[in-house]
Amino acid sequence: MDKLVIEGGRRLAGEVRVSGAKNAALPILCASLLTREPLVVANLPRLNDVRTMESLLGQMGVAIEAVDAGRVRLDASRIDWPLAPYELVRTMRASILALGPLVARCGEARVSLPGGCAIGLRPVDQHVKGLQALGAEIDLTHGYINARATKLRGARFVFDVVTVTGTENLLMAACLAEGTTVLENAAREPEVADLAQCLTAMGARIAGAGTDRIVVEGVSELRGAEHAVMPDRIETGTFLAAAAATGGDVTIRGVDHQSLAAVIDKLSEAGAGIVAADSTLHVQGGGRPRATNLRTAPFPGFPTDMQAQFMALVARADGASVITETIFENRMMHVQELRRLGADIEVEGNAAVIKGVERLTGAGVMATDLRASACLVIAGLVADGETTVDRIYHLDRGYERIEDKLSALGASIRRVA
Repeated sequence: MDKLVIEGGRRLAGEVRVSGAKNAALPILCASLLTREPLVVANLPRLNDVRTMESLLGQMGVAIEAVDAGRVRLDASRIDWPLAPYELVRTMRASILALGPLVARCGEARVSLPGGCAIGLRPVDQHVKGLQALGAEIDLTHGYINARATKLRGARFVFDVVTVTGTENLLMAACLAEGTTVLENAAREPEVADLAQCLTAMGARIAGAGTDRIVVEGVSELRGAEHAVMPDRIETGTFLAAAAATGGDVTIRGVDHQSLAAVIDKLSEAGAGIVAADSTLHVQGGGRPRATNLRTAPFPGFPTDMQAQFMALVARADGASVITETIFENRMMHVQELRRLGADIEVEGNAAVIKGVERLTGAGVMATDLRASACLVIAGLVADGETTVDRIYHLDRGYERIEDKLSALGASIRRVA
């Protein structure tokens, strides 16, 4: 099992380019199920989750061809098997995004209840209720969601809670539904808007994506198209946090800084100097970070996917910080590993109190989920001595060649078996 070995204490400097967004790429790949014509997806990151989704689609009958670096062609003219089996779904929750497109296009789907990172329950009831509102008949048996519909019909659906994948699933299904669908309390995340842009290029009629009210006028069929995946805002935020933590001087290229306003505000509050220009961000770190409180929230609030990385930053802050997690009930598992590096952190319910220490010290740590992995890498970059991060298969689910990118910025980091 691969590990990362990091020799801390080196200041990051130079330029880095971010990859396409994992959380946008996965639903866009599933959008290929909605059309008989080819969909070409560009700026596609090479991640384990992307490979898993490609395997899942290939098993259903989608022909996938690499056109060139970061660009693939998906041909779903034939769907042989509208099934997402447990063996694949258990490794990646986003597999449930096949549910809506399959029901809309094929009239049936059988999708295993999802797995993925162990950061919370993340129930799928909103997906089920939404599809039922569109006219699908659904039963849950033997760990599978079984859905059928002769023809989906437009409806008004109000999400009980904000859910990104739930919004994306119903958005895709509504594109081929008969009539108008209105999704209320929809997720506003940029990845939802990126999916909507792809669907619009395919001929869908969508208004309001990126707001909490999305209106979809159903069409009889969608056509092929080409779409470039948006930049990964969480990867961007991770590099911003790493540069700030190490007192670095880094330019990040190929970014969408409008999607990172809450992260930039909090990093600035912690003492980082950040300048945005076109598709670049320049970040400079000073001395010890300033203590900063934050509370995670759905977009446009501070993203839960940046909570762990920010905690690694303020672990060395001058003063005490309070981080409150409101999205997932089990997303503080990195705290125990940060303590192994010398961090002073106490968890009370869904809040962590971080009393900044002058220095962290290297140790062996274990990643528990995707963003916890990134948190431990940042902590290792600033710790004295050597840090070994185990179970980095979590990291490979969401970051493309992160050790190569950090090495190019001057970090002492290597992958070992």
